[in-house]
Amino acid sequence: MLKSLDLLTANDKPGEHAASWYAATASHRTSYPALRGNVDADVVIVGGGYTGLSSALHLAEAGLSVVLLEAHRIGWGASGRNGGQVGSGQRLDQITLEDMVGKSDARLLWDLAEDSKAIVRELIGKHQIACDYRPGILYADHRPDIAREHADYAEHLARNYGYHHIEVLSREAIRARLASPLYHGGAFDTGAGHVHALNLALGIGLAAEAAGARIFETSTVTGYNNDNGQITVTTAAGHVTARHLVLACNGYLGRLEPKITARVMPINNFIIVTEPLGAERAEALIRGGVAVADSKFVINYFRMTPDHRLLFGGGETYGYRFPADIAEFVRKPLKSVFPQLADVRIDYGWGGTLAITPKRMPYFNRLAPNIFNASGYSGHGVAMATLAGRLIAEAVTGNAGRFEVFERVRIPAFPGGARMRFPLLLLAMTWFSLRDRLGF
Repeated sequence: MLKSLDLLTANDKPGEHAASWYAATASHRTSYPALRGNVDADVVIVGGGYTGLSSALHLAEAGLSVVLLEAHRIGWGASGRNGGQVGSGQRLDQITLEDMVGKSDARLLWDLAEDSKAIVRELIGKHQIACDYRPGILYADHRPDIAREHADYAEHLARNYGYHHIEVLSREAIRARLASPLYHGGAFDTGAGHVHALNLALGIGLAAEAAGARIFETSTVTGYNNDNGQITVTTAAGHVTARHLVLACNGYLGRLEPKITARVMPINNFIIVTEPLGAERAEALIRGGVAVADSKFVINYFRMTPDHRLLFGGGETYGYRFPADIAEFVRKPLKSVFPQLADVRIDYGWGGTLAITPKRMPYFNRLAPNIFNASGYSGHGVAMATLAGRLIAEAVTGNAGRFEVFERVRIPAFPGGARMRFPLLLLAMTWFSLRDRLGF
């Protein structure tokens, strides 16, 4: 029997979404029942974020009976708390991937990444998900040498992958689009976009329910067994018996499956949202309603909301501890990017737990022929986790080829084992954070 851990920080309340701008502007509130008694299904899914919800939708559409178990509310974790950016490519650039997995699989990974963006747009259109999708991400370079690398990389994508949606920006050009003194150049990707993160998750949940998936909230999984191909997943008040199991927990896996936690580690990131700035001031800060992500190791990412607030993400912690004052914690990087907003009122501040891998590529694997995992998106999960659900559904129904492209990316365990991996991660991240502050 493999056992779970119900993961709550001091900032979280059981059964409620984080007190965020996303929750305040959510399309609806969910009230799915808790699991009571015993239920049978073809597939049981643990986790109600993008991976789990997309898996539920695509498996139900394929005609399978599906049960999804979520410890809190669907979209409660990183899927309902992130920056909402739907980026191009994988978490690693294509040049790195060509060296890591070879040019053939690097091409397949690029094509899958393009599919991931298309799937997000497809689901939004097909199911009429009101999540404020807008095109465009501006990648801002905090050092001149990175700006030069961006220009070379845009040329590489155009020449080798036929991707012509990137406009390289000079120092003057980026400052005309972004009212910040911090950046030396950048690249504008019109093929990327951004969404209301929680409303996307809620919309996929409604679509999965309409397709026939049964969703149970406030149903923390306490363990599972795999007995000769029969899965039994247990909660405090019931259990689900199924032929297949999907683990879609990402940073909230806890102790449920040690083989995954050895390779997938939780880290925390934080977001603040300002008071309304007004349409004119918002447009002066970030032109064109695009999202922005910069080149720092501890990345800053930001965009304007439809009600003309600045949504700004920055800063990390490790483990499951959040700062006592999230607003002031994130205000520090905010002031470095926009010093003119040093005294702006902060109306919302929240944190979320994502998951990283040592290679910064997602970890797809089968722990047994009937147990599937996809996690460790390393901050690149809005589109990739949504794609993962479709790939898992394909694999469960006998077409695992695209799932296996990710499976072939070998993800090693973190060094140090269960006891030392967090201290070693903290040491490494502190070093990279110091490099950011010193301008390296």
